[in-house]
Amino acid sequence: MPTAAIESLDNEGRGVAHVEGKVIFIEGALPGEIVEYSSFKKKPSYEQASVSRVIRASSQRVTPGCPHFGVCGGCSMQHLNVFAQTAAKQRVLEDALWHLGRLKPEQLYPPISGSGWGYRHRARLSVKLVAKKGSVLVGFHEKRSSFVAVMDSCAVLPPAVSALIPHMKLLVAGMSTPDRLPQVEVSVGGEQIVLVLRHLDALTSGDEDRLRRFADTHGVVWYLQSKGPDTVALFHPVDAPPLAYTLPDFGVELRFRPTEFTQVNHGVNRVLVRRAMALLKPQAGERIGDLFCGLGNFTLPIARSGAKVVGIEGSEALVRRARENAELNGLAARCEFGVANLFEATEESLAALGCFDKLLIDPPRDGALAVVKALPAEGGPQRIVYVSCSPATLARDAAILVNEKGYALRGAGIASMFPHTSHVESIALFER
Repeated sequence: MPTAAIESLDNEGRGVAHVEGKVIFIEGALPGEIVEYSSFKKKPSYEQASVSRVIRASSQRVTPGCPHFGVCGGCSMQHLNVFAQTAAKQRVLEDALWHLGRLKPEQLYPPISGSGWGYRHRARLSVKLVAKKGSVLVGFHEKRSSFVAVMDSCAVLPPAVSALIPHMKLLVAGMSTPDRLPQVEVSVGGEQIVLVLRHLDALTSGDEDRLRRFADTHGVVWYLQSKGPDTVALFHPVDAPPLAYTLPDFGVELRFRPTEFTQVNHGVNRVLVRRAMALLKPQAGERIGDLFCGLGNFTLPIARSGAKVVGIEGSEALVRRARENAELNGLAARCEFGVANLFEATEESLAALGCFDKLLIDPPRDGALAVVKALPAEGGPQRIVYVSCSPATLARDAAILVNEKGYALRGAGIASMFPHTSHVESIALFER
């Protein structure tokens, strides 16, 4: 069995080693360790492998908090101390800014972090009937596999949701077509747990009775989905209140449908919004743009400051929800919303939105390349807060803002939105 000395972690949380001139990416290995490894993918210049045995362990290695770690593909870093995880993600951000953008922020913000367990308020659980064993699996996929992991709990789901997994298995096993129920989507808002059952065939009256009894027994709400996202509809109880989360610092409640995008980690999101507002410093009388605004997660706190805010989003459904949330919170007079494909933004389309004193950008993983290219080299927003879920695209866009648009990168830092995974959320401030 080959051995390797681990030098660093890569962007996916794998240990990186060099053996005989080849880069080896080793799942489950940590910097400073010496490990035996087994390769499962070999290429001329690199290999992908997993740890077979740890010969010399890192001082940062800990016992994973979930019995399914290593089989379940939902987490990749439970073997690393949670504080070391945060530090590693900060280095990923710094490395991306430097190696991809040749930039160093003037200030590194303290990392935003929260509890490493029970944080995941949104999840898609796969459902699989194992006909040969006459049993049902409910959970995440195994690592590098389409198979569903055998699990009865999940430590990153809220405890009340984790405790439902064995009951969901029994529920599905008793349905008329358990092999035609591919997933259950989980969405938690406040104290409410919503489960969205995807069903490929029509449910029988007996199936519906089982779902009602399950909801009443376990205090959950069922939605049903027969086809695409547009078919998601409330099933039981019919008088269930809408899903919502709050931003107490700004006196804001945001309602959402169970399949609409929201941040999975409500606690970290609250701190992230607080930091974004501290960096943006919205003031009464200012006109501020919120691009990729979603259902208003940043828009409404900006409006609460007294500023006028224009929220732009590509999804008509999310823009409709953002308008409703503005009305709900008494902020409609300060908010304007529009639907636009910001991935196709041009100088003309951006100028048509009017002049902005400041800008907040919160794009998906692809980043905001078209937006930053469309910004004027002179004039335009004096301050930009950029919230990112991809250090690579943030670094790419930051290089354009600094080198072509006249901004300085005042600061950057990470938010550990997904503990025990390699996902890196970050926030950066640009000023002219």
